[in-house]
Amino acid sequence: MSLYKVRTDLAVENRELYKEVHQEDSKGVEIEKDEKENYSVTRIKVLNKVGSDNLQKPIGTYITIDVPRLNISDEDLKDEISQVVAKEIKGLGKTHPNSKILIIGLGNWNITPDALGPKVVERVLVTRQYFVNYKKETDETVANVAALAPGVMGITGIETGEIVKGVVDKVKPDLVIAVDALASRKMERVSTTIQISDTGINPGAGVGNNRMELTEKTLGVPVIAIGIPTVVDAATIVNDTLDLIIDSLKKEAEVGTEFYNLLSEISSEEKYTLIREVLNPYMKNVVVTPTDIDAVIDDLSIIVANGLNMALHPGIDLQDVNRYIR
Repeated sequence: MSLYKVRTDLAVENRELYKEVHQEDSKGVEIEKDEKENYSVTRIKVLNKVGSDNLQKPIGTYITIDVPRLNISDEDLKDEISQVVAKEIKGLGKTHPNSKILIIGLGNWNITPDALGPKVVERVLVTRQYFVNYKKETDETVANVAALAPGVMGITGIETGEIVKGVVDKVKPDLVIAVDALASRKMERVSTTIQISDTGINPGAGVGNNRMELTEKTLGVPVIAIGIPTVVDAATIVNDTLDLIIDSLKKEAEVGTEFYNLLSEISSEEKYTLIREVLNPYMKNVVVTPTDIDAVIDDLSIIVANGLNMALHPGIDLQDVNRYIR
């Protein structure tokens, strides 16, 4: 399916691509959308192999929180979205008050667009040491949470999945939560979309650098993945620009003329494939990120960390996490 040569980690974008080509939603997939004033939540459930094959995603639940103003430093909005993240994590039904949780911050802390995971780990409320030192099994206020930023193979020389597997075997958590930066096919979704899924994650897949997957199959425990797109493929930028040019030309062309029909018949797949072929000799494997990504990553890591802290710790609310992080 050459359609999925487009670089994206988002299930909602795979669904859009499928619908664009087939003019209908895939069978084997359930879709639910909630529209709010500042954000929307799209829940995609891939129910069976048919849906999995069509969307190129494993069977499971994919929650997409779209927030057009998420990359603007607005404290009230950050608090609101943190609460939404917490609610959606709880809604997956993978956590309970006595759960032992291991949070994995995937990515390279030396490269800002890839540093979301490590920065989230810096800000989550880690409590496992207290449970170990005081030999406690449960607590009414906080959950048993450990966190790790394992780095990338280029830094450690070790496959990230092998590090995580070793820690899981030793710590024996009930749940792993992996946080990673993602890739999108639309510039408008960069830094404005949060994806939460219960199917695990394949680090680096969106930028063509597939590593060992972190899933229940490989780790032996359920895995929730949380990600935010921070980059797009350079070909995506050119493709979006070309779409705008074609739309403008179509408005000027007379309906029914050969030129108009030619513009109408160019599919998104054909455009994208052509653009990649033209760009590859000059801009192979180039990805693009916003100029203010440093500040944006800081804000996004606070949102995700706050959401995790509220979702996992029964006695922690928004006031508590803000006091803890800031």
